[in-house]
Amino acid sequence: MSVQPVDERLPLARLAPLSAQHVLAMIATPVSSVYLMAPALDLSAGRTASLLSATLVLCGAGALLQSLGVLRVGSRLPFVMLPGGAAVAVFLQTAQQHGAATASGSVIVAALFLLAVLPLYGRIARFFPPLVMGATVLIIGVNMVKLTAPMVAGGSWLALLTIVCTALCFLVLRGVWRQMSVLLGMATGTLAAALTGTPFTVAPGDSLVSLPHLFPYGAPQFDLLAALPLMVFSLASLAEATGQTVLNSEAVGREPDPARDVPRTARADAITSLGAGVLGTSLMVTSAENIGIVQLTGVRSRFVTAGAGVLLILSGLLAPVTRLLTAVPAPVVGGAALVVFAVIAAMGVGMLGRAALSEGPNATVLALTLLAGLLPVLAPQLYEPLPGWARTLFGSGVPAAALTGIFLSAAFASSGTRRLPVQPGGPQ
Repeated sequence: MSVQPVDERLPLARLAPLSAQHVLAMIATPVSSVYLMAPALDLSAGRTASLLSATLVLCGAGALLQSLGVLRVGSRLPFVMLPGGAAVAVFLQTAQQHGAATASGSVIVAALFLLAVLPLYGRIARFFPPLVMGATVLIIGVNMVKLTAPMVAGGSWLALLTIVCTALCFLVLRGVWRQMSVLLGMATGTLAAALTGTPFTVAPGDSLVSLPHLFPYGAPQFDLLAALPLMVFSLASLAEATGQTVLNSEAVGREPDPARDVPRTARADAITSLGAGVLGTSLMVTSAENIGIVQLTGVRSRFVTAGAGVLLILSGLLAPVTRLLTAVPAPVVGGAALVVFAVIAAMGVGMLGRAALSEGPNATVLALTLLAGLLPVLAPQLYEPLPGWARTLFGSGVPAAALTGIFLSAAFASSGTRRLPVQPGGPQ
């Protein structure tokens, strides 16, 4: 009986470099997410290193779970897992408004909520057409650009150099190196900082092994209203999981079966996200970056991404690696963050491009959704007189945009307006 390419077991001499290639293609995302979270949460260098260790271990564990599968958890496709950029943005908003302990509790609530609603997957995904998801992702990007901009104060030239180098790498490089543009831009900015005498803050310690800390912000606090933005994001991630699972199935030559495989993908996302809530970071999602590597190299084995998961866990447990990575100056981090969040906003625009804005009331739905999402960003003082629960729902751009878009889309659909189908792709 012939073995399908996705189930092929490769010799270690070939498996190791292919796995390392997947790690290099995705490592910038977990590193940059921690860099974004550290100043926003006012973490010390030591706690930043611990958070990076936890994030890398979670990425590795998620890759193993998705690639190998356990019972009905994990798609058994060559997936790696990342902290979702949009989810990190929502996590930081929650932490700034309600505290880091509440943000961690919200991650746990959102992960449990996703597990609970998976039996209703077919009915839920239709409420997140490109119109709703695109507007929400655009608002996330705009909001986080505003929040990140102060990070470049005192070192704007370093931030500008990081941005320019990242853009040049993206324009000039190809393949895996192009996917590492953010990491290369940060490396250039860090080198420039070192050459000009910019001070570095290295986390103290001389241990070789770093174990992630449980509940780094204290006991998690559970607030359903505060958790609502992440709960909405977890639902929207079902549309993302649909697109990525179908694309990955096609990439490895397996007949797509969304009804079977998407819930398995989402269960692995949710279970890894439960670990993220315990270890102090945001929701984890499967990554589309490795699908491009599969298509580029023609290597379809899920054991390659399982090997990448092992490498990520080892990297997270090596204390010198995490201490070194967390010494990057704040302006460099800020410059890379601005690029990341601008890309998220551009992803939202791209998703809106798949919505037929000339059909029916779609343009009106988009206009009202953007209005609901941008007002809290541009004029937050308008929401100060509202009671606390109302400020949580409507005084933050992400939940306001998502809820407005979902409600209007469903309302017009129930009145007979044709609903647009969900397209592959989504917030990351």
